[in-house]
Amino acid sequence: MSQTGTPGSASRLPPRPIEMARRVLQIEADAVAALSGRLGEDFLRAVELILACRGRVIVCGIGKSGHVARKIAATLASTGTPAYFVHAAEAIHGDLGMITRDDILIALSNSGETDELLTIVPLIKRQGGRLIAITGNPASSLAREADVHLDASVKEEACSLNLAPTASTTAALALGDALAVALLDARGFGAEDFARSHPGGALGRRLLTHVSDVMRPAEKVPCVPETQSIIEALAAISSGGMGMVAVMNSDGTLSGIFTDGDLRRAMQKLGDLRDTPVSQVMTRQPRTIAPQRLAVEGVQLMEEHKITQLLVIDADGRLCGALNMHDLFRAKVV
Repeated sequence: MSQTGTPGSASRLPPRPIEMARRVLQIEADAVAALSGRLGEDFLRAVELILACRGRVIVCGIGKSGHVARKIAATLASTGTPAYFVHAAEAIHGDLGMITRDDILIALSNSGETDELLTIVPLIKRQGGRLIAITGNPASSLAREADVHLDASVKEEACSLNLAPTASTTAALALGDALAVALLDARGFGAEDFARSHPGGALGRRLLTHVSDVMRPAEKVPCVPETQSIIEALAAISSGGMGMVAVMNSDGTLSGIFTDGDLRRAMQKLGDLRDTPVSQVMTRQPRTIAPQRLAVEGVQLMEEHKITQLLVIDADGRLCGALNMHDLFRAKVV
């Protein structure tokens, strides 16, 4: 019995599915590439309209275009352009009240003849709203009524029947992404702005976490006075579990740091260390960081100087805590 097409046996798949998949990808890639040559004054005008908008951007569509519209609205909102999605069918049954004269409507329709969209366009115009249309038909009713029309037409759909929205939805989505990124750039929207919109993501953790959020507080940092012996400093290192001890001046300010690495170097240089004060072998003026700095700056310092911990001090040189690479891993900053 033939096993052709058995799940998990990709090497025995018939060639047609692979051929069809490659055809789909090529058609959609060509459709997106063709958009570049059509960008011009209309695209610039769309950017200018949105930048000047005093309200919000409402992205509207129905069917597959509605799914694309929802994603475009989400991308705009997360990149500095306040936006939300309104379903065209719901708009004509009450949700139109969510749109004000200060807003801009971006309407998506491949045919440009979607009844629900054409129903709400006069109402948007009547109250002074502006309309940007993204269609696959520059001669359509929606394109003609728009203040700005963006041409997302495609030569053919990737569907073998040339019916299912495939290349056309990909092109519309890519055009929406291009608009969002152009607006991001025009607004000077940076990584920290993006993080504020994504506080739960990895970028948010990296850019919004401060040293004070992840450091070990001063009372949990092993400390010894600089008059202590190395033996006593080693006991503090062992009990502290950080591979180091902070060495303090008599006035309570930081004098230095004594680490496992300092111990190895001292043993190679001095041999018997039992009566040696820690101040003779510690690292003076160690790398430190302020509690209000970003945790990622601590990571950068550690990587640059090939160390695994930083003492945290305030403006007066007093110990606030300590930052360890393991703490940063736990906080998912690294």
